[in-house]
This record gives sequence, structure tokens and C-alpha cells, in this order.
Amino acid sequence: MKEKIEEIKKLALEMAEKAKDSKELENLETKFLGRKGELTQILRSLKDLAIEERRIIGPLAQKLKKEVEELVAEKMKEFQASSFKLQSKIDITKPGKKIHGGHIHPLNKIEKEIRDIFLSMNFSVVEGPEVETDYYNFDALNIPKDHPARDAWDTFWLKQSVGGLFARPDSQGKSGLGLKTPDKERKLLRTHTSPMQIHYMQTHQPPFQIIVPGRTFRYEATDASHETTFGQVEGLMVGEDVSLANFKFIIEKFLTRLFGEGVEFDFRPNYYPFVEPGVDVYMKWQNKELEVAGAGMVHPEVFRAVGYDPYKTQGFAFGFGLNRLAMIKYKIPDIRLFNSGDLRFIKQF
Repeated sequence: MKEKIEEIKKLALEMAEKAKDSKELENLETKFLGRKGELTQILRSLKDLAIEERRIIGPLAQKLKKEVEELVAEKMKEFQASSFKLQSKIDITKPGKKIHGGHIHPLNKIEKEIRDIFLSMNFSVVEGPEVETDYYNFDALNIPKDHPARDAWDTFWLKQSVGGLFARPDSQGKSGLGLKTPDKERKLLRTHTSPMQIHYMQTHQPPFQIIVPGRTFRYEATDASHETTFGQVEGLMVGEDVSLANFKFIIEKFLTRLFGEGVEFDFRPNYYPFVEPGVDVYMKWQNKELEVAGAGMVHPEVFRAVGYDPYKTQGFAFGFGLNRLAMIKYKIPDIRLFNSGDLRFIKQF
């Protein structure tokens, strides 16, 4: 037993000498002084020794235990002092590097604000699919096939293929197998958020008032105020006594809340197949007039398409261009910046 204690002492000294960090010192302490450590086992076995042997081995084991503890403590101080010396070379008074947080995209920012404004006016927010059928995007909105008004919505038609769907600007709507699909089943990327009017009215009875924010797609040339992909905020209010005066009041309240008191805008007549009469909303942008919304009183044929009685029901609908509202509010000179992916643009918001 005495020889065992000498071996432990020699090994502990060697391990302490070779230790390179505090982790190795902790391993040394565990190996010899831990619950199952070699020196701990010797101390626990003293009760099984004869009294004469216990009187010799006990003091030697206790002395070695104290030596190992002191050795570990001393080496630990050395490591700590060395670590502090290394850290002291860092200028703790020097300002740290600024951590850059994320930025909210301007379209997300203005959409949230618009949602909040309409929610405060008791509108509900609903969403609809971006891939639509010919029926919901056109037919049910009083734009039947071969109607000249369809030219105003340059459409991405979806061609059926073995692998799925892909877009093409094909007004014929033929499938990948060269077969013509039924008109109501022809797929397309929605050209406006108006199809959600039909979806909602098919499953709800008036009175109600909703907005539908979402992305829309049009196959057209791009410039500073036109893009192939852009956001819209559809609005629909239907009841027994809803009038154009109600529409005018809602739009005035909305634009005043979004842009502040003194905001300037104009109502101008226009034609849309799904409203009668039709109205456009114009605002100032880059020292010129910019259309920001198309609107009007819902056409009786649209009500008939969803099973409403047009003699007992009336309402108005509008579709604001989300990107154009953001361009005016944030003074953005080109609509194409929204989808540019340029972080210098995003970091301004």
C-alpha cells in the first residue's frame, strides 16, 4: 500500500507538470481525488487494514491528498494569471463593432400598416391562391372569353406538363399534350386579387367588408412604374345599402391614415367589366399623376355569378397597387427596386 501511494505521488507530479490548461488539471483531480479516484479508494480502504498498518498508511495518504490539492490549486492560479495577461492586451475601452440588425422590406412594412388601418375600420383580412383558374380570374368577374377587356390583363397562363405547371404568355391555354383544357380549369397566375371576391362571396352572405392583400402577376414590359410581379390590396364591401358615397368615405379615411392629413388624391371615371360605374384613384408621384387604384360599384353580373340577387344587394370593390403606394409614401423612384435584392435599398427601412 505504501508503494502504491508513492506511485500515485510520482504520477500526479508528472501530470501536473505536463498539464497545458485547466481542463487537464481537472482531469488530474478527478483521477486521484474524485469519488472513484485512486487516492480516494486508498482512504476508503483504511477501515479494512490492521490498526498498525492503518497508523502508517493513513497519514501518508492524507499528506499526499493535501499535496495534490495544493498542487492543483497552484497550477490553476498560474493558468488564470496567464489567461488574464492575454486578455489584458485587448483594449476594453475601444468601442465594439456595431451589430447590424435585420430590416423590414418596405412592401412588408406598408402592408402591415394597411392591414392595421382596415382592421381598425372593421374590415376582415383574407387571403387567396396565387394560382387561379380562368373562371375565377376572368369569367366570374364578367370578363368572358374573347372579351376585349382581357387584353388589359397580360396573363401568365400555366401550361400543363408531366412535371407540373410552368408559366407561359399563351392566350390559347393549351396543355403540354397539345389538348385544350376546359375553360373553367385553365390555370394562370392571377392578374389581380379580384378572384378572391368570387371565392369569398360563394361561401359568405352579406353584409361583410374584407380586404385581400397578395401578389399578382402580369406579362408586360417593365419600367419605373410597371413590374411583372407586384402587390395588390383588394377591398370588397357588400350589403343592402352600400353606395359610392360609402366608398368615397372609406378611401378618404384610408389614405388620410396612411399618408397623413392634407393628402391629395383624385377620383376619375374609368371602365372595368366587373364594376359599374368604374373609378380610378390617382396620386402625385415624381411630379406626375400616378394611378394607385381601380375601383367601382360591383357589377350586377358578378353578383349573379355567386348567387346573389343584384336587386337586393349592392357593394363596392377596389384594388390598390401596394408597390405604388409604397413608392409614394417612401419616395421611391423606381418600382423595380423592390425586387432588386439590393441590400443598400433594403437597409434604408
